[in-house]
Amino acid sequence: MFDLDEFTITRLYNNIWEKSRLKLAPKLSDKGMSIQEIAELLEIDVEVIRKYLRENF
Repeated sequence: MFDLDEFTITRLYNNIWEKSRLKLAPKLSDKGMSIQEIAELLEIDVEVIRKYLRENF
């Protein structure tokens, strides 16, 4: 059985974690934050944020 530390290094965990952070991007954009600011805050690459916003909103 996994313990929490082992789970946090799995690809599944990292995928879920990134998607949950990406869901904040539209709200932050609506508040006037730039893509660069959003990327820095969420610790996600600028191009990932840009692509997500373009494809989903």
